Amino acid sequence: MFAAVARTVHRHINVDGVRVFYRESLPDRADAPVLLLLHGFPSGSHQFRGLIDALGSRYRLIAPDYPGFGHTRAPDGFTYSFDRLTDITEGFVRRLGLDRFVMYVFDFGAPIGLRIAERHPEWIAGLVVQNGNAYEEGLSDMARGLVDLTPDTPAAEDAIQGMLTLDGTRSQYETGVPDPDLIAPDGYTLDQHFLDLPGRKEAQQALFFDYHTNVEHYDQWHAWLRRHTPPTLITWGSNDPFFPEPGAHAYLRDVPGAELHLFDTGHFALETHLPEIAPLIADFLDRAWK
Repeated sequence: MFAAVARTVHRHINVDGVRVFYRESLPDRADAPVLLLLHGFPSGSHQFRGLIDALGSRYRLIAPDYPGFGHTRAPDGFTYSFDRLTDITEGFVRRLGLDRFVMYVFDFGAPIGLRIAERHPEWIAGLVVQNGNAYEEGLSDMARGLVDLTPDTPAAEDAIQGMLTLDGTRSQYETGVPDPDLIAPDGYTLDQHFLDLPGRKEAQQALFFDYHTNVEHYDQWHAWLRRHTPPTLITWGSNDPFFPEPGAHAYLRDVPGAELHLFDTGHFALETHLPEIAPLIADFLDRAWK
């Protein structure tokens, strides 16, 4: 008997002039739990293809691309900031008519998702946090150096542009991974394809210069977590060069009941540990969706 594989649709929807691309699984049940998948830098919704295949026949998984990423197209003059990416993601949720979901936050998805949670706590049935940092101790020295960059920092643009090359993109997938043979090249080569599109590197540079606003929100997000104590599952690649393991443990201060699982891998933990992480998410969805 074969395991069920999800049927997935690929669509666009207009949100405030942005043509948002998204993937959505079609589960067997109309009332299936909903998991909103918020991707990270420098990727897109395609990073969740394996997870959608694994869980999408049982749960409704929805993964949008932000402006400046993947197949989403933003108009000329769009302002690339984390507040604006949140505005578009919030509008996307409204356009789909979602009023309750578990939210998976990874990398850039964490500051976007936590902004959404602040705005609409009633929407959040639970959190799955995968290398999505919200704590000072979760910033490596490398990450702190990037956060501190401003347009006036000498050679700031060179530092950012160096991360947007194929070597830089590939290193984000492979650094900290004991067995790089587990990393399919498809992910980072597709990421690079999108990064090389006109205007994309400028969009990413603007987001890097705006990243400090996320750190400035940390105290607010900690207060939100303490106030609402959402059911929380943390799955973390311990060897992440940007967001090291202390960032995972830090969540337990504000959500003591969170479930924490650490994996001997890097930033893109799903690339190497999907067989271990997918069942954890399935079990969590069954418990959080009440």
